Parts: sequence; structure tokens; C-alpha cells
Amino acid sequence: MALKHVLSPLDIRHKTLRNRIVFGAHTTNMASGGLPGDQHLGYYLERALGGAAMITVEPMPVHPAAVLTRGNFRPCSDEVIPHFARITEACKAEGAVMIQQLYHVGAHGDWDNSWHANWSPSGGPSYHDNDGSHPMTAAEIEETIQCFVNAAIRCQKAGFDGVEVWAAYNCLLDQFWAPFSNQREDEWGGSLENRTRFSREVLQRVRLACGEDFIIGLSISDDSVTGVFPNHDEMVEIIMRHDADGLMDYVTVGAGSYIDFQKIIPGFQCAENLGADLAERLKGAGLAARVIAEANIRTPENANTILGAGRADLVSIVRGQIADPHLAAKVQEDRIEDIRGCLCCNQQCWGRRGRDYYISCLINPSAGHEYLWGGDRFTPASERKTILVVGAGPAGLETARSAAERGHRVILAEASSDLGGQFRLAGLQPRRAQITDLIAWYGRQLEKLGVDLRFNTYLDADEIAAIGADQVVLATGALPAGTGFQKALPQVPEMPGVNAGNVWSTEDVMGRAARLGKAAIVLDEGGHWRGIGTAWHMLEAGHEVTIVTPDAMIGKDIARTASDFPARQRLASLGARFVTESAITEWTGSGARVVSLLTGEETAIAADSLVLATGNRADHELPYRLREMGQTPILIGDALAPRLAAAAIHDGRTTGLAL
Repeated sequence: MALKHVLSPLDIRHKTLRNRIVFGAHTTNMASGGLPGDQHLGYYLERALGGAAMITVEPMPVHPAAVLTRGNFRPCSDEVIPHFARITEACKAEGAVMIQQLYHVGAHGDWDNSWHANWSPSGGPSYHDNDGSHPMTAAEIEETIQCFVNAAIRCQKAGFDGVEVWAAYNCLLDQFWAPFSNQREDEWGGSLENRTRFSREVLQRVRLACGEDFIIGLSISDDSVTGVFPNHDEMVEIIMRHDADGLMDYVTVGAGSYIDFQKIIPGFQCAENLGADLAERLKGAGLAARVIAEANIRTPENANTILGAGRADLVSIVRGQIADPHLAAKVQEDRIEDIRGCLCCNQQCWGRRGRDYYISCLINPSAGHEYLWGGDRFTPASERKTILVVGAGPAGLETARSAAERGHRVILAEASSDLGGQFRLAGLQPRRAQITDLIAWYGRQLEKLGVDLRFNTYLDADEIAAIGADQVVLATGALPAGTGFQKALPQVPEMPGVNAGNVWSTEDVMGRAARLGKAAIVLDEGGHWRGIGTAWHMLEAGHEVTIVTPDAMIGKDIARTASDFPARQRLASLGARFVTESAITEWTGSGARVVSLLTGEETAIAADSLVLATGNRADHELPYRLREMGQTPILIGDALAPRLAAAAIHDGRTTGLAL
């Protein structure tokens, strides 16, 4: 009972929640033809099995103008009802209270997806693109309110215990609240009474339509820093106005908006517990409705502290339960050390959705694949084998863990003295200690599973064959090519002067093998944390850093994780110089000649060191030798093809499941 506040039950209207952990709403982008299917069922059922007290299923657009993503559900259609009923029935049978979020993004829709103009209170601009929106007529306001009611009725017919009405991130409802986005002069604008009329009407009419045994929540967010949305005092007044009329049973408090976008799904650069401050203000104001704190509440310990301090009644842990769907059950079983902690990297959740894929998770590849893999659980292997895994980077760690979970005898051989491989070096970059926490988690799991872990063990082909394992898995990673080859200059196989000295890889820098001078150039061809995080580390160590990239902006590849702007802010504040849409034509040992890819003009940049964040290569000699000896090794992770950590862990899981 170390986390007794998290584990205590709580009543909301006609339901008793078994603990204080909510799996909050987020778009999974899994819908097919606008309908939820087996993929949704597996995803939400795993979190119900994992102990979540309340699950808020991702948003349902209430109107054609509200459609935002390809994976949104079909609005205004009864066809969704039987499909959702499968999900609610299964999850409620496992003890979860089931809610669905209803939303309308107002000015921030996507007409190219919805084929419908965006609607808003006063015709404001979209912050997703350069489109404007249509100022709603009084008749269109009434139409939209009725669409919220109709959607709630469908939810009730589908077996949901309630709905959560979305008024967060400067969507339609809170666009009405803010004078910035509501300049109307009729009964829907002007005074606070008028500006809150739309949201109050929605909640009142949903209650009338769905009755007393139906939970109604309101989702809001804290964006008090932009200066155009309600501050804390004003937000308390707005919510108290709804609370005074008993319009909702709970309020979920998130962070950010479509203007302050990176805080909506906060990356590791953001502070933790972002939604707790406004939640605490609402609690302190004597709100009758329950208060749920959301936004970067990453761990059960953080949740317990918030609850114990009376800052909220419940906590919504979203990415934490994507990363470990059994988080709540592990708290209940006093197995906190077994919880696989979220990295706040946003690479496979928000990042995959940003590419219009269904979401997954870097450290939990079963996310989105539960319906194919039987959840985030393991079934015993039909035959117990001896498995030799060579390399304890992320691919090797996940293979060893998964195979051992299935009952195999596993030997994990690592050439160095530490777990993690190059992933451990990433964890040494600024603010990325969650990675080293994950590697420590792997160490604990392997010890519990009895994996034979052999450090400082470099194995050649003969030594691997001599072990006599039933199956050999090569997770030996990849190393920097060392040639300085740039994709931007494909006709140049090796950078001129790359052997002139003072040239290092990012791995050299983070592994403390590099001897850097005062001024350094980082050639970042990936636009990812490998180059950016290393540059950040170098700047904090006192080096002068110029980042050269062929991309149009620094951090291009992390833009889809909403981490690029904060990264550039931090690098700029530390004095980094950015040279974009450029390549290096020569390294002299004391500087570089840099060519603009736009104009062809060359300039010289003086520097003591050059750090390469360019492509890595796998060593194919070892698998070749093993095949010559009659072995059939399985290659995974970077040993198969150099990619990001998400691919390595995915390879590890699928390999472990197949052995």
C-alpha cells in the first residue's frame, strides 16, 4: 500500500472506480472506414485487463466539420454502435468504467480530410494549416449542439457509461470561451454568460437526453502562457459557472493548445505533471465535480503524490499505460519495479500518428498489435530451447526477455561491460535519463527470468558455434561508417579530408572517446536526436557548436513528435549556430568547406573538430561466417538494417514470440 492514494476507490455518479488511474482519450488512428474493429478491441481490452479504473475511448467527431484525422470514427452514423458495443462489453467485464470523448475542433479541422469547411465562432484561422474557417450561424450552432446530443445517445446505446465533452486545446467549445476566438455580438458572444452558453447547452441537453445514470465529463486544458486564452483565475470562473449548475461529473485538466502545441503531448523536454497546477486551483475553489489531472503524469509515484496532496481526485496516465498496459495492476500487486516506464519520446505514439499510421510504442511494440499478439503477455513455448543472443542493445534485450518469458533458456552475450549498446549512449544526452531507467528495468527483468548474462564477452563465429545453442540471434548493432558519406552528395563516396584528423562520430562523443576542441561542427544528416542531442550535450559542456544539415530546418525528423521547436529553442539559447540546406565538401582538419544546396555557393567554417551524425553500417562478416559453418542465425535490430530503437525493440519482440 505504498501508493495507497492511487489504489483507493472513488465514486462518480452511479459508478465506483476501482482505483484512481484513468486511461485518458487519445486518437489511435486505428479506425477502418470510420469504424472501430479488432485492433481497437485488443488495444482497450489490454488496458482494462491491466487494471485501469476508467477508460476514455478516443474522440468521436460529432459533426462532419469536426473530422480531423483519417483514423477518426464515422460521425453522425448509427453504424458505429454495434462495433463500440463489442469494446464496451469486453472492457466492462474486466472492471473498467467506459467513457467516450466527443469532440469538435472548430477552426482547427482539416477540410481536406473531412471535405467540409471548418466551423468556428467567428471565422478564426486554423493552427494546423493556413486555412480559415466559417463563422457559424445561429442555426449551425443549434445543429452542432444537437450533434453532440445525438453522439451521446449513440454512446449510451453502445454501452458506454458516459461521455467526455471536449473543451480543450482551443477546440470549438473553448473557442467560444476566449475573446481571442469569439468576437460574436449575439447571444453566443460578448459576456462570459454568453461565451459559455454553447458548452452549457451541450452539457444540459446531453443530461436531459441520457438521464441521471450517465456520467458526463468535461475536458479542458491549461494554456495560460500564450496570453490569448483564459488564465487560471478566468478558467476557474468558467468551470465554476458550469459546476454551479451541476452540469458535469468530472473535469479532466490537460495542458497546451493548438498554439502552444508541444505541451499537448509533452516530450521529455517538458516539466512533469503539467495539468496538476490548474487541477489544484479547481480543487481549491471547491468544485463539486471530480477533478482529473492529466499531461505528463508519467509514473504512479507522481500520481500518488498529486492525489495525496489533494491536487486532484484522479489522474490520467495515457502514454504510461501505452508503454505498460498493466501499470495499474502492477501497482495493485506491489510490483512497481516491474513497470516499464514511458520515455516521453513521442516517437511511436504521436510520431506514428503524425505520419498517418496507427499508434504504437517505442518500448512496447505490442501497442496496436494486441489483437495479433495476444496482448502484452506471453504464452509458453511448445518446446524449451537454448537461445544464444549476441549483443545487449535494445534488440538483444527485448529478444532475451521475450524468449525467457516464454520459458526458453537464454544466454545473452555482450562485448562491453554494460547493457544497452548505443541506446545507453542516447540516455546520456541531456534530459534523456528515462532511457537509462529503461535499460535498468531490462536488467531487473532479465535477472528475475534467470537469463545467463555474460558481460565482456566478444564472440567470434567459432565461439558461437561451440556454445551449441538451438538458435543464435545476432543483435550486434551497427557502427559509424567513418566515410563521411552524405546522402546530399551521392556522387562523393567519401568526404574529402575525412582522414585528416579531429573527426569523430556522435558515438565517440557520448562514449567519451572523442577529444573535442573548443569549436566543433556537427554534421547532422538524420534530423533526429542522435545529432541534435549530441550537439546539446556538447553545448552544455562548453563547446561552440555549428550544426550543418541538408534539411530545411534543424530537427526535421522529430517534427512529427512535436519536439523540434523546443529542441531548437534550447540549442539556440545555448548559442548554437544553424546552417541548413547545406553539405560539407571538405574537412581540412581545422575547418570545413560548406556548400549551400540552394545556390551552390561555398563558404568556410573554422572549427577544431568535426562530429558526424551520418549513416551507420552493420558488420556482415559474422553472419556470413556462421552461414558458412552451417548455422542459421537470425539477424535483428541494426545488425539486420540500421534504424531507430523502435525498430530494434520491435524486432526483438517478434523474434522472441517466434522462437
